[in-house]
Amino acid sequence: MKKVLVPLAPGFEEIEAVTVIDILRRAGVDVTVAGTVKGEIEGRNKIRLTPDVLLDAVVAGHFDMIVLPGGSAGTEHLKKDARVRRILYDTAERGGYITAICAAPTVLSAAGLLQGKRVTSYPSAKGELSGTIYSEDRVVVDGLIVTSRSPGTAMEFAVKLVELLEGRTKMEEVSRGVLARI
Repeated sequence: MKKVLVPLAPGFEEIEAVTVIDILRRAGVDVTVAGTVKGEIEGRNKIRLTPDVLLDAVVAGHFDMIVLPGGSAGTEHLKKDARVRRILYDTAERGGYITAICAAPTVLSAAGLLQGKRVTSYPSAKGELSGTIYSEDRVVVDGLIVTSRSPGTAMEFAVKLVELLEGRTKMEEVSRGVLARI
């Protein structure tokens, strides 16, 4: 079973986090939601989620994919978190997928993981992605780096992640189940 980590920090973008978690779990992927702080975490729109574990519990874990949800404040917290950087580097070194949506590609850029890569992001984050090949496509895959633009692209992003982890047949099955347009 494929393993995915979704780190949550205060101020995360709820649509991006919940959509990805839900769609990946529907596909049978083992998704761990790890909080950067203890207890419930409040998103940018005051929706609270309770992570499965504290991020400290998974720093040494092996994941096939890391998914960073956006949200301006949440992204800033992720960017400053040494545990997040360590997990990103470990996953990249092992050949796992590193993915981010909305403002979260700036976390990858700050960690030095996007040099020369084709990426996208929320338009206001573009300025923090120097050294990349910027695209306005809704979802961009460049090798093991996957980026997407906004809450409005969360479903497309999530089903693309299913396709990458579990194949096109599983992606189509999950998409049909939720009546997603692919």
